[in-house]
Amino acid sequence: MLAKPEDGETLIPYLAVSKYSVSAVLVKEEESHQWPVYYVSKRLLDAETRYTNMEKLVYALILAARKLRPYFQAHRIEVRTAYPLRHILHKPESSWRMLKWAVELGQFDLEYCPCTAIKGQALADFILEFDAEVDDKAIVLAEPTSQGSSHDEKRQELPHPWWILHVDGAVNNNGSGAGIVLVTPEGHCLMSAIHFKFYATNNDAEYEALINGLKLALEVGAMNLIVRSDSKLVVNQVNGGFQARGPLTE
Repeated sequence: MLAKPEDGETLIPYLAVSKYSVSAVLVKEEESHQWPVYYVSKRLLDAETRYTNMEKLVYALILAARKLRPYFQAHRIEVRTAYPLRHILHKPESSWRMLKWAVELGQFDLEYCPCTAIKGQALADFILEFDAEVDDKAIVLAEPTSQGSSHDEKRQELPHPWWILHVDGAVNNNGSGAGIVLVTPEGHCLMSAIHFKFYATNNDAEYEALINGLKLALEVGAMNLIVRSDSKLVVNQVNGGFQARGPLTE
């Protein structure tokens, strides 16, 4: 769930970039816990894909500052990153683009610190992973339409707005769990992290992530839903490309 910061609290933006996308997750921190406040994600235009990685990181911060301006104005912002962004932004030989961004960011109370926590960064990376429109990783769930309609035709025909659900399951030495991000038609998001108290394989975790994500979507009344998962097994089985043959027996 999203957290509501108090006036004057310190907020932390975590930045993530790839070749084609950038994202920033704004979190508040209480003792050892981090709570998502909001996130920004953008698919890069052709010219923007040619930015250096350092420029993309600063661009992600710029996008967050522009979209979440009330938060940046009312709170101290602590930018945690392993990259020397402050030094790069204030170098005399920086590009005109970086100098322009440095002036824009100068109006906010920003402090650049080493990245020590990974929870917020992991969430930023998770959102970035699902930013691109990849058809073979999408499940379209909607009210019935005429048979044979394509995904794009369904989007045009349906009267209700579209929600987007990102789900991911994971298994490691500490157990298994799921990450869920449900994005409303207005761009707001609900985030949830679940730890499973039972043994699960990687595929089990992916299915459980989908099931719990669908439960969340039903609870908030989402009528038309696009689900994005990095599991081709789950996506193809739900879409009918793969056939489920029943439970696995020992």
